[in-house]
Amino acid sequence: MTSLPGIVKSPACQLTTQISIDRKQLTSAHGCQQLNGLTGPFAAPEEAMSGNSSTLLMSRVTFGRTLRRLRNEAGQLTLAEVATSLACDLSLISRIENGKRVCSQAHFAQLMDLYKVPAAQRDELAELHAATRERRPPWWSPYSDAISAQYERFLGFEAAASTVHEFQVGILPGLLQTEAYAQAVTGVGFTSLGPDQIEALVEVRGLRQRHCLLEAATPLECRYVITQAALDFQVGGERTHQEQLDYLLEISTHENVELRVVPYTKGEEAAQIGAFRILQFSDEDVPDVAFGESVAGSLTMDDPRDLRRLHRLFRSLMDAALSPDESRDIIALTRHKDD
Repeated sequence: MTSLPGIVKSPACQLTTQISIDRKQLTSAHGCQQLNGLTGPFAAPEEAMSGNSSTLLMSRVTFGRTLRRLRNEAGQLTLAEVATSLACDLSLISRIENGKRVCSQAHFAQLMDLYKVPAAQRDELAELHAATRERRPPWWSPYSDAISAQYERFLGFEAAASTVHEFQVGILPGLLQTEAYAQAVTGVGFTSLGPDQIEALVEVRGLRQRHCLLEAATPLECRYVITQAALDFQVGGERTHQEQLDYLLEISTHENVELRVVPYTKGEEAAQIGAFRILQFSDEDVPDVAFGESVAGSLTMDDPRDLRRLHRLFRSLMDAALSPDESRDIIALTRHKDD
């Protein structure tokens, strides 16, 4: 955490300030607001979108990060030493610190004693701990039968993220798809699923657009790079293709959307790279997380080396791509080339 110039804070003061900042940040992810002047491809209800579900994952990540800081301040204790003190598995402590497991009330009390946390800071942490144990279902819970555990975890990260950097080779980013386009690609990509499950996944994609972009008080900052081939592929038939291109021209003017196209003349820059997305968070202490896509499914990447490589790769793709205005020209030409 960065202190004001010339001011050195004690560890206890640092912890109190950091927890206070984190609690404010947890309430800021994708709030509720209907954006004016932009019509999405999915019908939107009149009620405001709730951002409550987006904070649960981040509260666990923030709580785990705070516990890791306390452990290091308490004499550089190892995970094994903490696990021995609590008479539990080392993997449990690791998963709690990584935000992948809820900390029980008993273990929370033991950790506070082990780390010798003062009463005032313990009260602050107790509030953060309570936030990690909330039972409010996320907005995607009605679709639990259709989505995998991996996809559910991705939805949690996306709901809490502030920025996404995404590259797609043959299809368009999910947050930019029309309902008909989403129906077509989902029906092909999940051939083992029944019609009801496919329909549920399409609905989830539409809800993602509304929660993250179209109706959020603080919309997700979207930075997209796609290939020109993704524009040319006729998905769902001619009418669906034309409607999708029309929508790209509309959504690409959104102040939170930057869309760039790698032209055919720069094919070597993008043809050998698989699709991926990097999620970043408003709290700089929360590390980025990336998701790669392949025929085997989605792969989560959080190793710093992988993330540095993907960030370099995305910057290279941005350099190879056309500017946003030039990209819109390519989209328009593609849309009207058969007129």
